[in-house]
Amino acid sequence: MGTRSIAAGDTGAEPNAVPAEIAARALEWAAERAGDARGRSGERYVDHARATIGILRELGVDEPVLAAAALVSPAESLPLREIEAGFGSEVARLVDGMRQIQRLRELHSTPGAAAGQVETLRRMLLAMATDIRVVLLRLASRLHTLRYHAAQRRAPDAAIARETIEVLAPLANRLGLWQLKWELEDLAFRFLDPDTYRELARQLEERRVERETSVATVLHKLQDELAAAGLRAEVSGRPKHLYSIYNKMRSKRRSLDEISDLRGLRVIVDTVAQCYAALGVVHAIWTQVPHEFDDYIARPKPNGYRSLHTVVLADDGRPLEVQIRTREMHRFAEYGVASHWRYKEQRGGAPARGGRAAAAGHDEQIAWMRQLLAWQREVGQALGNVQPAAAGAGQPLPQPGVEERIYVLTPQARVIELPAGATPIDFAYHVHTSLGHRCRGARIDGQMVPLNTPLQSGQTVEIVAAKETGHEGPSRDWLNPQLGYVRSPRTRNKVRQWFNALELERDAAAGRERVERVLQREGRTALAFDELARRLGFDGAPPMFLAVARDEIGPRQLEEAVRGPPAGASQAGASTTAGSASVATIADGVQTLPLPPRRRATAPVGRGAGVLVVGIDSLMTQLARCCRPVPPDAIVGFVTKGRGVSVHRDGCATFARMADRAPERVIETAWGDDALHGGDARTRRFPADVEVRATDRPGLLRDITEVFARDRLNVTAVQTLSRQQLASMRFTVEVPDATQLARTLSAVREVAGVIHARRR
Repeated sequence: MGTRSIAAGDTGAEPNAVPAEIAARALEWAAERAGDARGRSGERYVDHARATIGILRELGVDEPVLAAAALVSPAESLPLREIEAGFGSEVARLVDGMRQIQRLRELHSTPGAAAGQVETLRRMLLAMATDIRVVLLRLASRLHTLRYHAAQRRAPDAAIARETIEVLAPLANRLGLWQLKWELEDLAFRFLDPDTYRELARQLEERRVERETSVATVLHKLQDELAAAGLRAEVSGRPKHLYSIYNKMRSKRRSLDEISDLRGLRVIVDTVAQCYAALGVVHAIWTQVPHEFDDYIARPKPNGYRSLHTVVLADDGRPLEVQIRTREMHRFAEYGVASHWRYKEQRGGAPARGGRAAAAGHDEQIAWMRQLLAWQREVGQALGNVQPAAAGAGQPLPQPGVEERIYVLTPQARVIELPAGATPIDFAYHVHTSLGHRCRGARIDGQMVPLNTPLQSGQTVEIVAAKETGHEGPSRDWLNPQLGYVRSPRTRNKVRQWFNALELERDAAAGRERVERVLQREGRTALAFDELARRLGFDGAPPMFLAVARDEIGPRQLEEAVRGPPAGASQAGASTTAGSASVATIADGVQTLPLPPRRRATAPVGRGAGVLVVGIDSLMTQLARCCRPVPPDAIVGFVTKGRGVSVHRDGCATFARMADRAPERVIETAWGDDALHGGDARTRRFPADVEVRATDRPGLLRDITEVFARDRLNVTAVQTLSRQQLASMRFTVEVPDATQLARTLSAVREVAGVIHARRR
């Protein structure tokens, strides 16, 4: 096999010579420290570094990369701080990046650990390589490792070959390092499936050198014929390698004799007309194979790919595939939607996990890296040092349009994708909600760190969790954005849900305690909770406890339910028609005890008032302050002494108590047209009470009132109380209707730190 790896844009020229002082000094220093120490392969670290440097020289990389290649291993003998002191921060950064990337071996050494995560691993490798030179360093190191095992005729660990073929070779392909990809794939294939490799090699009629020679022969012949026809074209050729042949045989279920493109040429011209002219020249030179012609110019692929594909019989009688396209088509195929790597790796497949937006951002990063390689080969400058004027020397280029994500590892080598800036708490909740609730500490790469420490790609995160006792839970400080404990909205929502559930549990416990006290006072401790709930109109005891805790069921109402319904109540209830009895519904859909029948009128009169009192015109009405009814709430009326009709929300606990005492004063009411539809919604206002609970922080009240102001709701009263970093707020706001109030409350819940917001 050949040993020369060619970068994208290589024109065949030898790479520029680079000074070797730093690399030589680094090799000498590493040899002193490492001595005869050997790696897993059995090769000395120094020998591996020297061979890796040779591969990197063929790629034309700069001197810091060569020095870094000498200093990567063994890490315990070459401390990073000493590398930085002796060779500079740039070399130290490259070494550190390489050491992080090498940890991917742990993922592939665990059976099944990387299943379904190959695409995430590729992204992780790129995200960890903030400098593209680290990726090249990794690829060159792995290539020599495989060459060494091939020379020793001893297979490496299966994890190494598997990582090469699943992660590193596709990455080299994406970066345009096709010759590097070719050799990595063939060597990995040789070790992963040696029997198939040997059988396929035996079946091939010509050796690789012979195939390359035959391709060179037909290439020169086609160049001469195109020039004679007056066509200015670039012709290139590359024989298929073994792994590519094996993949095609497997995917198309064909034998080796049925593979028509073991050898191929690519012709690039200036115009579409020249494409068809070149096609005529090809068919004039060689005989076309029937049914092996595809015109993707006239009928582009769904992904936009355009080209002419034809298969002919060359002078030796063997098939030869020829692709013809314009320069614009070629650029699109290489860098656009139908880039070479996506066409080859996802043919007929869907984008990898992470969504279209994340895949689009990743494509931009790949295109940027490939362009860096092309620029480096064309202008001969040091790879990674092509800087914009504003950038500092030695700093990596900015990556435009790439969404910031990080990739960290669990102790079991599972890859977790998180937003940039995520903390160990975000990591814990991403692994499992229960682990997030029990999170008490974290170790990053074995070191204990605060829970608000931002994570970096490549780190291994271990969560220190409390035991599952049923009393563990998150801290309210985690919802304080000023403290920086939580970065992910998903994590913040889970913490809020826990506190909401905790509040319900506490309210239920308080309600149960009240009910038990009443039962003891009345001497009815034998009364079952479910029976008492049935008397009060609830489906079970838990919602009854909540209603009691929130004063939706008053003490008198609870006492009378404990004492039992009056004699004959069941018979009276049986004879009552459906239209003469009603049930009051309190907030959140909980039902209280049946209310006395309301007086009904034969027909409504008076359509102009805000509240229509059925059957009584011009009667004074007032909206009750206890429940603040707002259109189109269901409402009921109670005739007061000297203050007209007090209008309540249907289900108001205060109304229920008054109706118990004086059922004859209950009057059925409904909203008038003016309240529901009349006038301008901006001037039609009704007061409503809102309750907000949130983690206290500077600017919290301002942020909430800004939501009211944005929705043009007037705040007429505010009450706030803060205890132990928990703020309780009550607002009275003027709203046009209940629908607008619901929209505003939804917006308030999105304010940072808010645990819940609801209408009282």
